[in-house]
Amino acid sequence: MNLTLPATLCEAACRVLNEPSPAQKVALTRRFAAAWQQGGISQPGRQTPPERPARPARPLLKPPAEMPRRGKGGLAGKCAFIHAIAHIELNAIDLAWDIICRFTDEPMPRAFHDDWVGVAMDEANHFALLEARLNGLDAAYGDLPAHDGLWEAALTTKDDLLARLAVVPLILEARGLDTTPAAVARLIQAGDVETADLFRKIAEEEIPHVAAGLRWFEFLCARRGLAPIPTFHQLAASRYAGRLKPPFNTEARSQAGMDQAYYRTPDS
Repeated sequence: MNLTLPATLCEAACRVLNEPSPAQKVALTRRFAAAWQQGGISQPGRQTPPERPARPARPLLKPPAEMPRRGKGGLAGKCAFIHAIAHIELNAIDLAWDIICRFTDEPMPRAFHDDWVGVAMDEANHFALLEARLNGLDAAYGDLPAHDGLWEAALTTKDDLLARLAVVPLILEARGLDTTPAAVARLIQAGDVETADLFRKIAEEEIPHVAAGLRWFEFLCARRGLAPIPTFHQLAASRYAGRLKPPFNTEARSQAGMDQAYYRTPDS
């Protein structure tokens, strides 16, 4: 691992994105985030990120339609579920760094970089916690295939920061807030309080990520003279392959500052 400190935040972002090892990706994220927060890295800079982040040889990445169905019961089903969430968190590390260095043609305040560096560090910690939980169950990240659909959201929004904010934090991360309560309830019912507490902790720390996405989405809408809610629905329809569907975690979304008009439509 290159131990020299990057000169700029964009260089730091590209170093993380080009690192295939999950453990090193976590370590670099923690080191570079601390350096930014403490002033060791002070300039955002400019550097072209890779089209796709580097990935380890395992897990095998498959299109979502080719993924095997996860069993819902027993240890194998539990490990498959944790593995899937760990894969999401690994992608989330890269998505946070990518948003920092991909859109440098759109000048943003220092607070924007502060927010997404903080998100990257949270996601690195989440991945590490989930990997440790897998290890405690005699499993490991990479044991199972994983789908490559998450990075498609990055590719379909790589041309516009406003679209990226709409799709990643306001749709995908917000959806994680929606699905967590049911997952926690299932884990508790199965007697796995340890994993349930871990998922609950991660969900609580994702609320500020959605809030940051909303804050900068509305900031950019104001800059461009756009109405936020209609603009969000337009981008959701044109840049997101799925649809906004219930159940919605209105309590968590409200904590993130999200008005229900962002996600409640006549058919939801």
